[in-house]
Amino acid sequence: MADDAVSAPPRPGPTPGGLVADVRVPGRLDAHLEATPGEVIAVIGPNGAGKTTLLRALAGLVPVEGAVEVDGASWTDPPRLVRERSLGFVFQDQSLFPHLSAVDNVAFGLRSRGTPRAEAEATAHAWLDRFGIDDLAGRRPRELSGGQAQRVAIARALAAGPDLLLLDEPFAGLDVGVATALRLELSRHLASYAGIALLVTHDALDALTLADTVLVLDAGRVAQTGTPQDVAARPRTDHVARLVGLNVIREDDVFRSFSPSAVTVSAARPEGSARHRWQGRVVSAAPHGDAVRLLVDAGQELIADVTPAATSEMGLVPGAEVWLSVKETAVQTYAHRNP
Repeated sequence: MADDAVSAPPRPGPTPGGLVADVRVPGRLDAHLEATPGEVIAVIGPNGAGKTTLLRALAGLVPVEGAVEVDGASWTDPPRLVRERSLGFVFQDQSLFPHLSAVDNVAFGLRSRGTPRAEAEATAHAWLDRFGIDDLAGRRPRELSGGQAQRVAIARALAAGPDLLLLDEPFAGLDVGVATALRLELSRHLASYAGIALLVTHDALDALTLADTVLVLDAGRVAQTGTPQDVAARPRTDHVARLVGLNVIREDDVFRSFSPSAVTVSAARPEGSARHRWQGRVVSAAPHGDAVRLLVDAGQELIADVTPAATSEMGLVPGAEVWLSVKETAVQTYAHRNP
């Protein structure tokens, strides 16, 4: 086979019907989602919200009630085995086959679908080269660094051209520099990926830079969906509010949000025009850029940014009693909407 025949991995084919899924795992998950070909969905939420369960339900790795349809074909009626679903899965711990080399790991999905060995290996080498690690093709997982192993895992998931790509916290456990480089590489691949990708993450940066849509899970249910910009500007759960650095208060059927920099902190009850006031106790104080970010328990947790000088002068240490106040002009109000 000529060298130029394997210079670039084949681009996955389109999935005209997209993804439509209603998946229920009793006691753990009850979620509906839809996606179009080429769409990247960031799945966020607190620990235990059902993020990994959602990915495993779509993959057929856990028993589910409901329906999963991809490209107009049902994966659940009748149930398709995992190997019969056109998907790629990147696990938190890579889950590479320890007895196989990097190139054999990447070629595995193709070989399991009947692709001839030479063709599968050529495609695997092309993907490893695309991730800049083809020189490590002969190494086994134990001989790779964390970042190298994760690149192999992502290449393995993409090599077979899946209709659905599932990424479960692909940057978890990596050094900041390695994670940043891998995030940039993955962004380039997702930009040309014709299938649908679901990315579970705890990082607001991933949601804002990699995703077209954000799906927020809370207690196993979809709490919010929207563009990254809309979800960041109008969060509807405490977890997302903390993720994007906002305070959010729900009052009946509306949400009210405000920035930590808009919060005034004082030792005595504030006087004047500030409409919103809370009394609470400092839970933590930590550097945040040029400021100090306070977490205050005021019946609900609120965050406020103050100067280092104010922190010292007022003795803003854990346990200190404080008053918080915010002017009405600094508060954004938006309606509660079902996702």
